[in-house]
Amino acid sequence: MSPSGRPRSLSLMFLLGMGMASERINCPSRCSCQYLEVNCTGLQLQEFPAAIPLDTRQLILAANNISYLPAVELSFLSDLVYLDCRKNLLGDDLDFTFIGVAKLVYLDLSFNNLTQVTFSTFSHLLSLMVLKISDNPNLVAIEKDAFANNTWLRHLDVSRTGLTFLDISTVRDLPNLRFVGLSDNLWHCNCSFLDFITWMTESNVHFPDADNITCYTPEGLRALKMPAVEAQLHFNCLTQLDKQDYIFLCLIGFCIFFAGTMAAWLAGICAVIYEVHTSKGEEEEEEEDTVT
Repeated sequence: MSPSGRPRSLSLMFLLGMGMASERINCPSRCSCQYLEVNCTGLQLQEFPAAIPLDTRQLILAANNISYLPAVELSFLSDLVYLDCRKNLLGDDLDFTFIGVAKLVYLDLSFNNLTQVTFSTFSHLLSLMVLKISDNPNLVAIEKDAFANNTWLRHLDVSRTGLTFLDISTVRDLPNLRFVGLSDNLWHCNCSFLDFITWMTESNVHFPDADNITCYTPEGLRALKMPAVEAQLHFNCLTQLDKQDYIFLCLIGFCIFFAGTMAAWLAGICAVIYEVHTSKGEEEEEEEDTVT
């Protein structure tokens, strides 16, 4: 190599070394970083990692002990499209946590301690297409308008949670929904759940592991698959009356009987008054005729 080329080679090596050093400096401790990706899987992290590059598009925090996602730190990652937080300790209140990552397309919160999903939990994720909240055994409630703003949602997994009920409007009004995981939940198959089961049989949505989408209560329907139980619920709910219906009918019958009795009593009083008044008028007329 010519002497004149040697400084150029040294300069190139220096710049490459500076770039690699800069990349290492910008990567969170113990995590691995590639182009636009930060991977912190299985590091037993207790907290959200610091010093994440601001241009990160894919962040993987799986298999740690993180119990809290700071909304402010997340909001710095405004270009984030993929977030994997499975197998952590996230729970309690996640409302407004994702307010600053509106470009997020993929979110995995499975195997955590989520307890509920409200409208404010994912309402700012207008681009969300895949949401996995399965394997959260303490998840017992999803508000009926929880996904009202997630109109691009295609994949929703709520399998193996503590859910017993899911309002039909929660999923029916999602125009792009194609995949819903519902297996191994404690579904309460009563008349309120009939609309949801009917939607399952009539929609174009795919339900994986369908053999494990079964009723847990009431006892008479336990372990029956959702589509198979639809006919039974139609018979129980639409052709038979429950105790409340009988009570309601008894009250209506009593009210009608009481109203009829009162009407007859008032009519009888009016008839008696009319007869008394008429007889008095006739007696007065007879007296006048006698005097004349």
